[in-house]
Amino acid sequence: MENSMNQKDWTEIAEVELVYKSNVKASLRPILTSSKDVYELLLQTWDKNKIELQEQFKVLLLNRASRIVGIFEVSSGGVAGTVADPKLIFMAALKSNACNIILAHNHPSGNLKPSKADEELTQKIKMGGKLLEINVLDHLIITVDGYYSFGDESLI
Repeated sequence: MENSMNQKDWTEIAEVELVYKSNVKASLRPILTSSKDVYELLLQTWDKNKIELQEQFKVLLLNRASRIVGIFEVSSGGVAGTVADPKLIFMAALKSNACNIILAHNHPSGNLKPSKADEELTQKIKMGGKLLEINVLDHLIITVDGYYSFGDESLI
C-alpha cells in the first residue's frame, strides 16, 4: 500500500499561473476623481440595451494612483436583482493587481435608493477588502437618469 502511494504521478496536478497583461501604459489610463467621473464612464461603457432591462454588477479596478486598470462584469441577473459574488470581485482585483475598487450596479426600475441588501453587500466587500489591502472607494447605483454614490452619502 505504501509503495503505490509513493509512485503516484504528481504531474497530473494543475498548475496555477497569475498573469496580468495590459495594452495601455499606466500613464495613459484615465484617472477618476469624483463619483460623477465614475458615473459618466459607466454610462459610456454600459450596454444601453440592458441598463433598463436587467440588473448587472460591475467592478472598476484601479491602481494606487486611481487610474483605471479595467472594468470587470461580475454578474448579469434579472429585472429585480443579480448575484455579486465577493470571490469573483476579489479574484479580478487580485489578478489585475488593483489597489482600489469601485463597485457599481444598475437598477432597471430607475429607483436610485439602495436596498438593505445593497448596503449589506457593500459593507461585506469593504470588510473583505480590508483583509486584502484593497480599498473599496465607492459603490454606485446607476440609471440612465442619474446615480447614487455610497461614498457621497458617507456610507463607505
